[in-house]
Amino acid sequence: MVGSKAISKKNLEKAFVELEEMMSNFDEAVVDAMVKDKRDPFRVLIATLISLRTKDEVTGPATRRLFKLAKGPEDMTLLDPEKIEKAIFPAGFYRRKALTIIDVCSVLNKDYGGKVPSDLKQLISIKGIGRKTANLVLTSGFGIEAICVDTHVHRICNRWGYVDTKNADATEMVLRKILPRKYWIRINALLVVMGQNICKPISPFCSKCSLKSWFCPALNVDKFR
Repeated sequence: MVGSKAISKKNLEKAFVELEEMMSNFDEAVVDAMVKDKRDPFRVLIATLISLRTKDEVTGPATRRLFKLAKGPEDMTLLDPEKIEKAIFPAGFYRRKALTIIDVCSVLNKDYGGKVPSDLKQLISIKGIGRKTANLVLTSGFGIEAICVDTHVHRICNRWGYVDTKNADATEMVLRKILPRKYWIRINALLVVMGQNICKPISPFCSKCSLKSWFCPALNVDKFR
């Protein structure tokens, strides 16, 4: 059975306990590591924009280089696009991202007093900010309950049989209905690390996953290690 009835609340709670234990053996996702000691919505926003289609090992240094040049939206809009490009290279689509960063910061300055809004609708109304980015800003930047669904969360929840969805946005909508709120903030941080290290897109390391024997049916996984 696929969907909310396939996984009991008791098993889900046990799974999250095991996930916490397993993922403690790996480095945190880059955005979460950056704001571990102090929440910073703007830093989360910029780091997430840089991270799109970019590996964590590139995103972290790129974000740190950029923040050495500018700390806030006002300073960021004063930078030449070429300076931003150079700072965030070799992030994927770095030229396009440099322009997006300037455009987003311009809107923050013009419409929000140089502050990142803490409202989902306001965030996604800004060109260049999608649902994934907006939800991550809410959870990691503000500590607000939201569900950030990226490719890892989407893939793993479908492999569990907890959802049966075609894309990340659809997964978010289903999770909002069936996932207990106490897991909303943590699910992205845990499943991103899980997806990067164990539950990989192709040939996941099921032999290293304590959930495989009792919780995860590994739906649609043809080959695993």
